Amino acid sequence: QEQIVESGGGLVQPGGSLTLTCVASETISNIKTMAWYRQAPGKQRELVAQVTNAPSTDYSESVKGRFTFSRDNAKRTVDLQMNSLKPEDTAVYYCKVQTASWSGVWDYWGQGTEVTVAS
Repeated sequence: QEQIVESGGGLVQPGGSLTLTCVASETISNIKTMAWYRQAPGKQRELVAQVTNAPSTDYSESVKGRFTFSRDNAKRTVDLQMNSLKPEDTAVYYCKVQTASWSGVWDYWGQGTEVTVAS
């Protein structure tokens, strides 16, 4: 049973748009941070955007003005609206959920959804 499920990836032409969605299972409690990461072939995984319960939202400099991150606590989802996509945005995008409770701090990762930006 998957606890973190991502969807929305696919093939898109440069300049196009995609929306990624991440859903956290109700079995995950005490969520503090939800975030999107990405990893391109041969490169390190990097943070794209994140939001905490403060709340605060942070964006990577490479996506500011193009990507919009939104969190819906009631639906336990985070969306990443990606506009003006570039070939360099091609990567596997991962959703990460961080929880914190008396038992400790835990990270949950989804399986990833692949985004390919090409003609």
